[in-house]
Amino acid sequence: MSLLEIKNVSINYHTNDKTVYAVQDVSLTVEEEDSVGIVGESGSGKSTLAMGILRLLPENIIETSGEALLNGEDIFTMSTEELQKVRWTQMSVVFQKAMNALSPVHRIGKQMEDIYRVHYPDEPKENITKRIYDLLKLVNLSDRVYMSYPHELSGGMMQRVAIALALIFEPKLLIMDEATTALDVVTQTQILNEIMQLEKNMKIARIMITHDMSVVASTCKKVVVMYAGRVMEEGKVENVLVTPQHPYTKGLLNSFPSFTGEKTNLKGIEGNLPDMSIYPTGCVFADRCPFAKERCHKEIPQLKDYGDNWKVACFLKEEGGNINE
Repeated sequence: MSLLEIKNVSINYHTNDKTVYAVQDVSLTVEEEDSVGIVGESGSGKSTLAMGILRLLPENIIETSGEALLNGEDIFTMSTEELQKVRWTQMSVVFQKAMNALSPVHRIGKQMEDIYRVHYPDEPKENITKRIYDLLKLVNLSDRVYMSYPHELSGGMMQRVAIALALIFEPKLLIMDEATTALDVVTQTQILNEIMQLEKNMKIARIMITHDMSVVASTCKKVVVMYAGRVMEEGKVENVLVTPQHPYTKGLLNSFPSFTGEKTNLKGIEGNLPDMSIYPTGCVFADRCPFAKERCHKEIPQLKDYGDNWKVACFLKEEGGNINE
């Protein structure tokens, strides 16, 4: 059985005068010990999907449909009590800005202890303290961090604290929402290497949300490319990032510098994201796609499997065309 199955999930924001179709009909599977990178421009629905799975979005303006099955149990239909038992114990999240996730007036050890006691209020203090020190060591932080305030730590150290918090109950699924974006390249590389080692040792699956294609290429097994709330392409990293089959994926790769091969000029994708408050009548990428035909503006392409779990939502691919020729 898969660890996480997302089936036809749609998430809409409701405001006073309009509905924003943030995520539409997204399906994907995360196996045990898997690593899935979700990429796309800002506004493509990556974070909304992740926070929707965690049920951390404001319910008063959100409409969610579909299923998000964690070990076969639908997260969307869980009660508050059931959800509290699942968060942090079975799935957890590391946010982009660790400083915003930590209390500025409490020491790190105290914050971690308080979080532990939410789930195990009767645990002896000495057991909790030992667990916290073990976690700090696990993410390469010294014992002094236990008594430190967040402002006394560097950005990389705070991010390591956030990772330690996410691992406090050894969950099987770790969601990282742009968790290394604000760090310098050296610190980012160190933390990503540590995360991959932790995953190997603790047998954790990971969803990595990022704009950085190099992070996905170096740390993930699978990649999901999202645009305007929909999945454009999905497959193994070595397939999708080497010979992309969707024009949007190819556009993203053309706008990202390569560290190997001949020097090439970067080329951005012309145009902007569509108005997400207008439900599409055709492919959401059609207005920016150099291969778009009349059909693309009238029909919504479905995500189809073309073998080796390589899925593409594109009429050009469906009709036998090749964007790499």
